[in-house]
Amino acid sequence: MKYRRLGKTNLNVSEISLGTWQVGGTWGSGFNDAAAEKIINTAIDQGINFIDTADVYEAGLSEAAVGRVVRSRKEEVYVATKCGRQINPHTNENYQPKVLRKYVEDSLKNTGLECLDLIQLHCPPTEVFYRPEIFELFDRLKDEGKIKNLGISVEKIEEALKGIEYENVTTVQIIFNMFRQRPKELFFEQAAKRDIGVIVRVPLASGLLTGKFSAASTFDADDHRNFNRDGSHFDKGETFSGIPYEIGLEAVEELKALFPDHTNLAPIALRWILDHPEVGCVIPGASKMEHLLSNITASDLAPLIKEEHKKVDVIYDQLIRKHVHHSW
Repeated sequence: MKYRRLGKTNLNVSEISLGTWQVGGTWGSGFNDAAAEKIINTAIDQGINFIDTADVYEAGLSEAAVGRVVRSRKEEVYVATKCGRQINPHTNENYQPKVLRKYVEDSLKNTGLECLDLIQLHCPPTEVFYRPEIFELFDRLKDEGKIKNLGISVEKIEEALKGIEYENVTTVQIIFNMFRQRPKELFFEQAAKRDIGVIVRVPLASGLLTGKFSAASTFDADDHRNFNRDGSHFDKGETFSGIPYEIGLEAVEELKALFPDHTNLAPIALRWILDHPEVGCVIPGASKMEHLLSNITASDLAPLIKEEHKKVDVIYDQLIRKHVHHSW
């Protein structure tokens, strides 16, 4: 495993880290504590030292599992969680400092940790990024020893650019992959100037970029890849990166032709992300052990050559760009 400095947090984190949205069970299939703990422990065994969770993942069960494992280990493992998505209705008006404070304190109780290495606003409405009082709260929480760093998780480039104007914002978690390339333009440039740690989520486009899906693939009724393709439950861009499923399959076939020696495209897709030096770490999820072990191999792959990057860009420009580039 290789490590990178995560911006002005100064944390030295594994470039392949772990996201825990579906740890311990695939999306919609329930949560299995034993499976979750096994995956998290194996991740740490393999050199992963940064784990991302959220209070809404399985109603706090994910946070609790992460906390149990991290507390049981001797290694220094950084825990990042998120707050705000419990707000219902999820509106700008309902984002209030006292509400967010309670969520942070609840996450401390849930994880059993004395201090959170990173707390992130969890994809709040765009208007929230224009309210300084929301961001000032986290300075007080830091002074109280409850958090070490503040980050933001965003849907849109606009939100990322506005969020990093606040001095206490240290990281941005954003969707970036072969099918969502806009962040590498202005945002990456500005993030580097402000020493912002970039955390990449949805790196495999909800599994599309593994190359294992087909037109005949089916998803459980409670799986967001089934019920949220049109964005009816949360931001459409979180599901298959916002592109129509059939278009994604067509683009994946082009990628398979470009990388014929890789029956599993996931390590290549992750390597493509790591080839961008502005990225601090990537947080693919893992519902099975083989997913975790496959993802970790990306850190050992050689960077893609320039010609391969150019051909990935051509696939994006021809098939994907019009569906996503100007929406997020």
